[in-house]
Amino acid sequence: MAFTLSSSAFIHGGAIPSKHTCQGLDLSPALAWEDPPAGTVTYVLIVDDPDAPDPAAPRMTWVHWVLLNLPAATRTLPEGAHAHALPGGTVVGSNDWRKRAWGGPCPPVGNHRYFFKLYALDVALALSPVATKADVEAAMVGHILGQATLMGTYNKHAH
Repeated sequence: MAFTLSSSAFIHGGAIPSKHTCQGLDLSPALAWEDPPAGTVTYVLIVDDPDAPDPAAPRMTWVHWVLLNLPAATRTLPEGAHAHALPGGTVVGSNDWRKRAWGGPCPPVGNHRYFFKLYALDVALALSPVATKADVEAAMVGHILGQATLMGTYNKHAH
């Protein structure tokens, strides 16, 4: 079996429903994963968009969500997983809106790709709650046991 990440809201490569975006309720989608690597202590989840601001001329990767220290026993996140609904010990890092929360897709133009990247780590990360994606990626070096990725798309004007 492979370490996999999925959502009941959309299939890999499929469109993310508008209720998970700035045009809807802006709820994080439900996520589930299977078969983490042996020795997993915690998970990190990073959701980002490499197509910002325009897929025809991307200039940056926009970070939508950073979660770290999800406990090893965790296999799901519910829809709309705000800080109070996350498993104990989970830390919500800072996204590119400088918020410690889910920020759904809200592309200014074009069809963007959103990558949900789940990392299985052999440690818990000792980072502050305002940690950014860059902080987390630096701290993960040498501790990644496996990665599972789910990609969804969203075009603000098509929905």
